[in-house]
Amino acid sequence: MMNTTDASLDTKPEQTTADTDIRTKSTSRRQFLKGGLLATGGVAASTLAAPAVLGQSPIVIKMQTSWPSGDIWMDFAREYVDRVNRMSGGRLRIDLLPAGAVVGAFQVLDAVNDGILDAAHTVPVYWYGKHKAASLFGTGPVWGGDATTMLGWFYQGGGKELYRELTQDILGLDVYGFYGFPMPAQPFGWFKEPVTTIDEVQGLKYRTVGLAADLMQELGMSVTQLPGGEIVPAMERGVIDAFEFNNPSSDLRFGAQDVAKNYILSSYHQASESFEFMFNRDFFDDLDEDLQAILQYGVEAASTSNTALALDQYSKDLRALQEEHGVTVHRTSQEILDAELQAWDKLIPQLEEDDFMKRCMDSQREWVDRVVFYELMNKPDLALAYEHYFPGKLKL
Repeated sequence: MMNTTDASLDTKPEQTTADTDIRTKSTSRRQFLKGGLLATGGVAASTLAAPAVLGQSPIVIKMQTSWPSGDIWMDFAREYVDRVNRMSGGRLRIDLLPAGAVVGAFQVLDAVNDGILDAAHTVPVYWYGKHKAASLFGTGPVWGGDATTMLGWFYQGGGKELYRELTQDILGLDVYGFYGFPMPAQPFGWFKEPVTTIDEVQGLKYRTVGLAADLMQELGMSVTQLPGGEIVPAMERGVIDAFEFNNPSSDLRFGAQDVAKNYILSSYHQASESFEFMFNRDFFDDLDEDLQAILQYGVEAASTSNTALALDQYSKDLRALQEEHGVTVHRTSQEILDAELQAWDKLIPQLEEDDFMKRCMDSQREWVDRVVFYELMNKPDLALAYEHYFPGKLKL
């Protein structure tokens, strides 16, 4: 992803207290010996002045998200900001802005590329219009891996090299991107009436983004791509009949429960998305290497904290939707899931006509073939265990 190799950004392991004590004693001894030798040589030790500590204003990073200010994804972005600000010891300060503060939710890539913004917190499907391969780094075909599997592909399976090729070589963009927070699979969405068959979704005006738009069109829906903040108004005006965004917390906060009461979970349309932490390349390259490392590896720290917060809030808000707002929660029917896989089967050969997209998908298939075999063979049936301890709750 960067001209600087990952190895050059690797930080040293944390020193233990014992290590610190040893280092402090050794340093003190060296200073004592140095002072004694200087004094013996006729140079007064008092002439050794401590280095001046100069006050330094923080480097301000203007970062805009693609989310409304009240969305839980802004909370996720704030976790990243807090970690970066604290790890940098005041040398960096991220000025975090919501969607629309400088540019629209779908325009952050252009703004970062042009230097209008220094950074963005977004998802790659939001710049899918520049190249459909963007969606392969967020919501591509579901080969059998989940979001954690595909985030692993990005970092260990060749994904980040392909991302660099797409952004810098193919599109000529002046950006770096790091990925974090493997998102739970996204719900099929919100519907005024429950749907279980393909016939029932035919002709529905539906909101989604990225390659999921191509997929749902293949299922017979009429698809509109909208930012999250525009979804409920579009539903109220009849511009759309149904929609998905991402998760129970975001959906609850922007009022999905006020325009529909049937919430259908589980789907193959967007099962492996992660956040994109994007930086202007010139801005990033001008930073000291330790600050570059903080920005890069802060993504990994936020990925862990985001996951914990999501598990807590998503589950609480799903329960609130049911118990406080009268929402009925369903799982996507087997018929619709099968139809989604068949729709992917039709789309994949079309996508593979582009050489870069074929190389990306070949890389993903190779990764999933090996990694998911291990995951599935090793993973016990968690539904069986859940049913054992909490009987009667699951309706699979």
